[in-house]
Amino acid sequence: MAKLGMGNFHICILQLIAVSYLLSCSEGGLVSRKHFPIGFLFGTASSAYQYEGATNVDGRGASIWDSFTRTHPEKIADHSSGDVADEFYYHYKDDIALMKYIGFDSFRFSISWPRLIPGGKISGGVNQKGVQFYNNLIDGLLSNGLQPLVTLFHWDLPQALEDEYGGFLGPQIVNDYRDYVDFCFKEFGDRVKHWITFNEPNIFAKFGYDNGTTAPGRCSSFAGNCTAGNSGTEPYIVVHHIILAHANAVKLYKDKYQVSQKGIIGITVMCHWMVPKFETPASHKAASRALDFLFGWIVDPIMLGDYPETMQFFVGSRLPKFTEEQSTLVKGSLDFLGLNYYTAKYAEEATTTHSSYVNVSYSTDSHVNTTDEKNGIPIGQPTAANWLHVYPMGIEDLTLYVKRKYNNPPMYITENGVVDRNASLMLKDALNDSLRINYHHHHLLYLSKAIEAGADVRGYYVWSFLDNFEWGSGYTLRFGIIYVDYKNKLRRYLKDSALWFKKFLQKDRCNQTKAFTEL
Repeated sequence: MAKLGMGNFHICILQLIAVSYLLSCSEGGLVSRKHFPIGFLFGTASSAYQYEGATNVDGRGASIWDSFTRTHPEKIADHSSGDVADEFYYHYKDDIALMKYIGFDSFRFSISWPRLIPGGKISGGVNQKGVQFYNNLIDGLLSNGLQPLVTLFHWDLPQALEDEYGGFLGPQIVNDYRDYVDFCFKEFGDRVKHWITFNEPNIFAKFGYDNGTTAPGRCSSFAGNCTAGNSGTEPYIVVHHIILAHANAVKLYKDKYQVSQKGIIGITVMCHWMVPKFETPASHKAASRALDFLFGWIVDPIMLGDYPETMQFFVGSRLPKFTEEQSTLVKGSLDFLGLNYYTAKYAEEATTTHSSYVNVSYSTDSHVNTTDEKNGIPIGQPTAANWLHVYPMGIEDLTLYVKRKYNNPPMYITENGVVDRNASLMLKDALNDSLRINYHHHHLLYLSKAIEAGADVRGYYVWSFLDNFEWGSGYTLRFGIIYVDYKNKLRRYLKDSALWFKKFLQKDRCNQTKAFTEL
């Protein structure tokens, strides 16, 4: 094993033979970069709270995640927080060098609203040290040949806005968010050409306001351990305000910046693929309804102008309504759609009737039961996360579903990845992540089939570049293609999957073998 020094980190360069068998130069059934269109972006993904650390330095304000991890440590598997995380705030230059070394085209990161605007409102002042950090990060990426894909909100709302009017529960958030993104477009838009308004608003609302397992930790008393909330109304209110904030941000960008800056803007939504549990009309309807409640909840208003009819029927008056003017504003408010895909679920009709629900909640409103197994057999290979089974054909199914239902908008796979448990392994064993190699290989294979079938997919981002703070799982799970040694100065080590991607990303693989053997 050879080591390559870079700053204070050591990168383990393993024998490429161990991973290169999955990427031979023969055609066969294997997938390579040449199977994707010219200009297709390959990148990795991150988020500010999960990566940056430095939560209490250089003028950064508090976020709802800072507060949540302090007041509800029991809701984090290892009682940890993102206070330190990967210290990307300090080590971004070395990490960019690693991205370049592997050969990625792009890096998706999020801007921390409280690092940029500590009080949440532009009128309260801008933190120039935060501005400088993101300018340095963007410039560093570009100088190393990586395109920035910037997420404007990835769950870390300024705590000041939560305290003032309940954050996304208050309609005031629409204007405050608009002011925040206006500053970002003005400050960074000359170099950023890909913007995402929100990351996974459906998951943010479900876990933050339906069962209360993530920040801000709100739910009905019957739904979880929460001190306040309403699981039957608040998730819908939050998403409604997010959709309006998104649409206002897109209009602002298109009216004021897009012509001169020549960028594009979209939103990212997470979706499990839903497989009918049984070959019955009821199971097929349940799978369709599950997609409506998880995916259509966000995408239908933006693409079609209103919430899915199934949601309107089952949720009734608890589902907010768009005015005619709002519907016009929201409809068509994107240049591309970001998809976060990890796994699939079986869906079947819930046996209880609509009238029998005493405690209404977003989780039960769809009247669908989702499971990971059928007749004792899991839907795919189990992983260290109980919610994630390997189901690569789902990425093809999902992108073709978007193609059919929403007239084939430009799509980016903004997250796709698999998990390791943070076990006490020898380093060499922890770096041997053959499951991850297999996972990405097969997902890329099915994605290439979807593109061949006409799905307009333009990029693929690995979650995640580094092992990081994984929300409610803390540091007990590892999604990175780069191993972070939390016990030894946060040193970075390339896992086998990183080397696999290095080989995969060679634009002319078959003529560049020498470059690897000389390391």
